[in-house]
Amino acid sequence: TIQGANMNENIKREILEWIKSILFAIVVAFIITIFISPTVVKGESMYPTLQNNNYIILNKTAYWFSTPKRGDIVVFKSHIKDEKGKDKDLVKRVIGLPGDHIEIKYGNVYVNEKLQNETYINGDYTDGSIDLIVPEGKIFAMGDNRPNSFDSRADEIGTIDISSEIIGKALIRLYPFNEINFF
Repeated sequence: TIQGANMNENIKREILEWIKSILFAIVVAFIITIFISPTVVKGESMYPTLQNNNYIILNKTAYWFSTPKRGDIVVFKSHIKDEKGKDKDLVKRVIGLPGDHIEIKYGNVYVNEKLQNETYINGDYTDGSIDLIVPEGKIFAMGDNRPNSFDSRADEIGTIDISSEIIGKALIRLYPFNEINFF
């Protein structure tokens, strides 16, 4: 009957609309994951800037056409293993750029012989004794909670390769909601 044919046609149209909506959502989700990535901060190494369980969004394309800047907060792959045996991702602040002379002495950080005014760190002392030139294509990064940060000062981490180890630049803290801010 004509009424049955119209009903079948309406069902087909409805199914087609659902399929289009689902495919559109999949394509959008795929595109978003190429450009940004949600990350949960684990640990206190970036305190007071970031705290344990803060939820941040990374810009994964930040360094496709530019280079890191001193002060950027980045997430990178390390060769340190987590409890499941996977390489840990670490979040740290960029302190030294390719070619920079980094010195840590007497609890102070010097970049190219200039004492750094690091108002963002926890406390006013940086452990360690470092004297190095950052190699080309690499950065030197440290956590803001210097006494409790495993970072470029450690031989196990060292300098970070910009093209193969950096996952992205911190773009925004989304959680906790009362601390939402752009970096």
